[in-house]
Amino acid sequence: MARGCLQGVKYLMFAFNLLFWLGGCGILGVGIWLAATQGNFATLSASFPSLSAANLLIVTGTFVMAIGFVGCIGAIKENKCLLLTFFVMLLLVFLLEATIAILFFAYTDQIDRYAQRDLKKGLHLYGTPGNVGLTNAWSIIQTDFRCCGVSNYTDWFEVYNASRVPDSCCLEFSESCGLHAPGTWWKAPCYETVKMWLQENLLAVGVFGLCTALVQILGLTFAMTMYCQVVKADTYCA
Repeated sequence: MARGCLQGVKYLMFAFNLLFWLGGCGILGVGIWLAATQGNFATLSASFPSLSAANLLIVTGTFVMAIGFVGCIGAIKENKCLLLTFFVMLLLVFLLEATIAILFFAYTDQIDRYAQRDLKKGLHLYGTPGNVGLTNAWSIIQTDFRCCGVSNYTDWFEVYNASRVPDSCCLEFSESCGLHAPGTWWKAPCYETVKMWLQENLLAVGVFGLCTALVQILGLTFAMTMYCQVVKADTYCA
């Protein structure tokens, strides 16, 4: 009876971790593709230049693959050490995510102020050698969200030391249109515009977060259940 139950949990555990590993492969693949084709795309921070979309995806994908691999081998071999390692790794990730979420909501105002200061500092790297990713990211954000600057378009005046903005701020794009009058530029601040967009899509973000938490809880449950079954089976055989 104990052996049959163990086999059922084993197959569930293996299937779960195989999907987990494949998901990690997909995330890693997208990260490598972004790094190869877009450079450091979405690097907006001057303080953390390595904090790009590509690097985040590569690190996340590699870590997810590693956790999935440990879980798969642990399930196939019915190895208590690997199962416990998988459980601890996944539990640490879950606790880290929960801590980050709590701190984010607890210190929202402070994070807002720091983020705006850091983004304004990053504007000074716009168009400079070696900062293609940051330049592309700002151009795409300002074009797609129809905004200009972090707080407003005057943020760019300090960058250029003149009353001008990047061409991506223009209502109608044309070469050197950023040199024209302010009436031809977007007026909305990019920070608040993107923040409002995220708030409007808060439900989707919440659903994604809950699904991620549910998957992790299922993984923890499968791992601990199989670990207990392996211990029972070993005790029964002994």
